Amino acid sequence: MKAKHLISALILMCVFFMACKNNTYSPKPKGYFRINFPEKKYQTFNGNAPFTFEYPVYARLEKDSIDGAERFWYNLHYTQFNGYLHLTYYDVNQKNKYTQLVEDARTLAYKHTVKASSIDRGIINYPDKKVYGVYYAIEGNTASSFQFFLTDSLKHYFRGALYFNERPQYDSIEPVVKFIKTDLDKMISTFKWKN
Repeated sequence: MKAKHLISALILMCVFFMACKNNTYSPKPKGYFRINFPEKKYQTFNGNAPFTFEYPVYARLEKDSIDGAERFWYNLHYTQFNGYLHLTYYDVNQKNKYTQLVEDARTLAYKHTVKASSIDRGIINYPDKKVYGVYYAIEGNTASSFQFFLTDSLKHYFRGALYFNERPQYDSIEPVVKFIKTDLDKMISTFKWKN
């Protein structure tokens, strides 16, 4: 009987040592925090500016306080996502100034070509409101993910550029960019000139 217990104990020890001998390490993929998105709700910006639009209630619209900021420059601060939509406005009274602003918008968007995996360009066209423009959806590890400009082609020029205060890692911010893009689409579709 003792021999049977001894053999059983030896077999158990062999199995135990064979099971513990495997030292292979299998790395796990990098994980990111779960993002809880707020409910989509909008409010109207109707300040003392020559334009109006709808923006999300979970973002703060702040006057731009940077040196050299002009009267109708704002930042739409997405505090939960550590991002800003920088909004600038110019009263265009010279054809050359308008042409230069449109070219500057294109140049600023395509500066991201080095790190972008793609830049999709689209036309904005609301003739009933005299709102025209171009948007640039930029994918990849770039500083800005979305830029656009709106104009009436005569007097007004309005530009927006989305930036995050984080090192760009598109795979981690992609869900946030998609969420905010819906807000930007709403802003653009509800945008109106006051005069």
